Amino acid sequence: MTTVIIKYNAGNIFSVDYALRRIGVHAKITGHHDQIRNADRVIFPGVGEASSTMQYLKQHGLDTIICDLKQPVLGICIGMQLMCRYSEEGNTACMGIFDESVMRFRSSQGVKVPHMGWNSLQNMRSPLFDGLHGNPFVYFVHSYYVGVSAFTVATSSHPCPFSAALQHGNFYALQFHPEKSGRVGELILKNFIKQTIC
Repeated sequence: MTTVIIKYNAGNIFSVDYALRRIGVHAKITGHHDQIRNADRVIFPGVGEASSTMQYLKQHGLDTIICDLKQPVLGICIGMQLMCRYSEEGNTACMGIFDESVMRFRSSQGVKVPHMGWNSLQNMRSPLFDGLHGNPFVYFVHSYYVGVSAFTVATSSHPCPFSAALQHGNFYALQFHPEKSGRVGELILKNFIKQTIC
């Protein structure tokens, strides 16, 4: 089975590749449309700014490719946010896979922005979290968040609840970084690799 990491103008892609290698998965990093379409699994990771990243995706036709994928797709961090409908960051229209808005944490009332560091997961209800118990800790770095909705399959808090993970059909998304989340993150990546075409 082939796993593809989508190559675009975002950081942290190679960290995801290293994390996959640690669990025995050798992914192909590519922006080639046919290679993405024909992969068994697709990972859409990254760290970046929403408007410029979305512009790059549109210029290279990657937004359309991603939305049309039928195999399991995993968005990570900015990948998750760009899979939503809209982001306050740069007043950006995104892909709309999840009909949700991405909002900025407000620094009022002592809330630190960005939300950075280890935080626990609650309300886990996705095959991505098979084998995890209690409220496992994962690593976050983000200034923008998605509220809790029908798409939410895990939450965290800063200090109010937000979506730590989303799922809709074959599309999975994580706000946190599994590649930086130790054994918990490795298990989540392993669980994603096990997913089958819907």
